[in-house]
Amino acid sequence: MTTPPAPVPFPYAITGAHTTLGPVITMDTWAKRARVPHRRHPDSCLDGTSITRLLGVESKSWGPEQFASLDAVADAARAALASAGLEPADVTAVVTVTCTPYQVMLDQDAFTLMRTLGIPDHILPLQLGSGCAGLARAAALVAQLRAKRALIVSYNVPSRVVGLDEDGALPANYRGNSVHPYGKSVWASPALFSDAAAAVILERDEDVDGLLLYSRDSQSFDGGPGVSDPLIHFPGGGADHPAALPGAAEMSCYGMNAPEITRYYSRGMALNHRAMEAARPGYLDQVARLYTHQANPSLVDEFARSTGLPTEKVPSNVRRLGNTVTPSTLALLHTDHIEGNLAHDDMACFSVVGSGPERGTFIAPLRLPALQPSARA
Repeated sequence: MTTPPAPVPFPYAITGAHTTLGPVITMDTWAKRARVPHRRHPDSCLDGTSITRLLGVESKSWGPEQFASLDAVADAARAALASAGLEPADVTAVVTVTCTPYQVMLDQDAFTLMRTLGIPDHILPLQLGSGCAGLARAAALVAQLRAKRALIVSYNVPSRVVGLDEDGALPANYRGNSVHPYGKSVWASPALFSDAAAAVILERDEDVDGLLLYSRDSQSFDGGPGVSDPLIHFPGGGADHPAALPGAAEMSCYGMNAPEITRYYSRGMALNHRAMEAARPGYLDQVARLYTHQANPSLVDEFARSTGLPTEKVPSNVRRLGNTVTPSTLALLHTDHIEGNLAHDDMACFSVVGSGPERGTFIAPLRLPALQPSARA
């Protein structure tokens, strides 16, 4: 059994951030467009009330036209740079994080974004095929690189990836699927997951007293065997199930292993919390906000109850926006920023778990120029 990971110093401050969402539509509006077949009543479709009862999501960010290209993602990155008072030439590292790439080969999303943004050619393109814990993996990578000034760009665009037809309905491989190992429930992925693009600037400062934890949990997990299930299953499109072969379309769907997701989220978030508390007793009293991954409402609420934190310290957006994957915690930060809930040098903690599986958490001060007293005067 391997020794569980422990938090390490994280000498970085958040100096810029921005999140872009799609139009927020009610679940009833989405259900009428998607037309998810009712399993018990084949001649009818699930309505928004039924989907909300099953998933807890009341509305979602959904913008297939807005996110038709990487332009919206590039705009979010530009806004994050502007919020930090930086130019593309000031960046020393760029990390692109997504589980819904526009192009699946050769990290072309990263190349396209960096070309569009005007990032100097000597900066390496780093693209992470990561889901809900992507922000923790990106932060850990930035720290190991000892990057001076890193731009992390993340996005999730299920409205594009699931391939809605021209009327907005779910395609056949999501409506009725007998091939995918989770075929009966693949409709739930586009219902739960939502569109968003976000970017954040991490600047190295050796005087910052931050902490960082990252773990894959593949060798051991919570004192037991490691976790091998990826949680989210998308087996199609690669060498295992090439696109040209029969059944590839049915395998090219996002299927959720719901029981394993519930187990991993609950225990993973608890492990994140315990590790930070052991490394820095009373850390929750030292941070202004704890931004948790927005997996689904019941899991988010249960974690908040288990830590005994007041609602205002652990904000949530999953009921209104759906699960926006890596951008979810940055969307919470963005809302707090524009609503005036934060002050310059407030400490924030980000705690996430996700497919892979992987999890992580980090503490960093918020030093966005707009939070300085002179900027708010």
